[in-house]
Amino acid sequence: MFGSESTSRSFRIITVTVISALMIVSTPFAQNSPLKVKAGRSVVRARNGMVASSQPLASEVGLDILKRGGNAVDAAIAMAAMLNVTEPMMTGIGGDAFALVYWAKTKELRGLNASGRAPKALTLDYFAKKQIKSMPQFGMESITVPGAFDGWTTLLDKYGTMKLADVLAPAIETAENGFPVMEKAAQDWSAEVNKLKKNPAATANYLIDGRAPRAGEIFRQRNLAQTLRALAKGGRDDFYKGDTARRIVDYFSHNGGFITLEDLAAQKSEWVEPISTDYRGYTVYEIPPNGQGITALIALNILEGFDLASLSAQPERYYHTLIEATKLAFADRNRYIADPSFAKVPVRELLSKEYAAKRRTLIDPTKALDSPPPGDINVGSDTTYLTVVDKDGNAVSFINSLFDAFGSGVVAGDTGIVFQNRGSGFSLKPDHPNRLEPGKRPFHTIIPAMVFKGDQLFMSFGVMGGAIQPQGHVQVLTNIIDLRMGLQEAIDAPRFRITNGTKVLLEDELSPAVIERLVAMGHVRDKPPGVLRSSMGGGQAIMIDPVNKTLMGASDPRKDGMALGY
Repeated sequence: MFGSESTSRSFRIITVTVISALMIVSTPFAQNSPLKVKAGRSVVRARNGMVASSQPLASEVGLDILKRGGNAVDAAIAMAAMLNVTEPMMTGIGGDAFALVYWAKTKELRGLNASGRAPKALTLDYFAKKQIKSMPQFGMESITVPGAFDGWTTLLDKYGTMKLADVLAPAIETAENGFPVMEKAAQDWSAEVNKLKKNPAATANYLIDGRAPRAGEIFRQRNLAQTLRALAKGGRDDFYKGDTARRIVDYFSHNGGFITLEDLAAQKSEWVEPISTDYRGYTVYEIPPNGQGITALIALNILEGFDLASLSAQPERYYHTLIEATKLAFADRNRYIADPSFAKVPVRELLSKEYAAKRRTLIDPTKALDSPPPGDINVGSDTTYLTVVDKDGNAVSFINSLFDAFGSGVVAGDTGIVFQNRGSGFSLKPDHPNRLEPGKRPFHTIIPAMVFKGDQLFMSFGVMGGAIQPQGHVQVLTNIIDLRMGLQEAIDAPRFRITNGTKVLLEDELSPAVIERLVAMGHVRDKPPGVLRSSMGGGQAIMIDPVNKTLMGASDPRKDGMALGY
């Protein structure tokens, strides 16, 4: 139990080092900094276990699993299933998943890549014959094999203590009997009505009389409940080889799809070695490519050469430096990240401190870079995030996504399964390392993270939201490590999001004066004031209090969620 003198638990999630770990708790923020942020809510504190997600019912389910004796993995899968029901535009078994798992007893940190592959029938020649120059964003051509459910069962088989049927039961009951739709979910849902109307099955499963459910309205998903019930009984084989697989393939074969029974049966999650970098004494871990976690690590390496704490006295210079480092990291992301089974990804070179030093020299302290090129390296031949820490110190950093809202916009008939559009992440350029190839995993945006201080888990966290994810990781970490913000303040703090060239989204909370100075430096505000905060993603985090050894949880006010502990 946390807080007990007789036990010492290790957690691996985000490790951050700045003057003193004690200061992160005792001094929420550098007192004289113009960037001081007041949290909108208190951090959640508990001794025995903590969960954090973007949806209250999912958090409640996770906490209930922990109280019933389940461990962090049991709780994470139960929460993922509940999010499939309560945030169907964001996540589900028709998508992909990634996870970092820290096991306290062995002090082992492992990564799981549960991303799916391109169907064998989908090739560059197919698009060339149709004279299509870039991957379609939606529809059947954007769908890759869903890997999430295989990831769920792989995690449970390795670390879980509860049966699949037990962790799926709350989601099945909620899908069958309905739940009141939350405000932000209703907002996201209503924005996708036209997309859902393009697919009759999506209309039938996810609209009410041609409209999205309203906030507070009870929404039921009996088809999805039936599918989850079948999966609870038949497990992984039902989804990838059995009756559910046949129903999926039958729908695809009659509606212009590409996924076959052979494609589904070949899906297999992969245990991977997490990649990391040291940032001011904290070890930050991410999942390796084909995910974009390396982007955050590249940016942190570049930023390590700047005194960000001092720069915070001039907020425009502080944000300018973060924006420019992020741009440089994204240039490398867009050039080098691909499925390492098909292309050589120069991870070691990209994460070297020497490489970061060279890239750092490109930052002009007074002027914004416009579309910087990637570094010269010889390489040769919408989303939901949740995190759980249990009473034994085991931790899970977990992300499950459909990519865009309601993914491809395709629902496989009466299965209720929304399919992702991860295939849109492929390139159709024959010489690009991320080019489409049968059986290949596309470039992926979803990334879980953990931070350690020495061999002790410091934090498990993530920021959902496509390209904002590595940007959010960097901003939350620098808030905590460099600016010494408290956990909730670090998540609440205003964010930026680079988009293209010198264009950048800036939250109004940065203040008109700071925004005006950034514009004078050459940054172009991509959207007018009042941009939806949902563009800045949603963060969830659990930190180990370095003084009291208890748990602290925080949840992003940009989403509907919450952290809960006991």
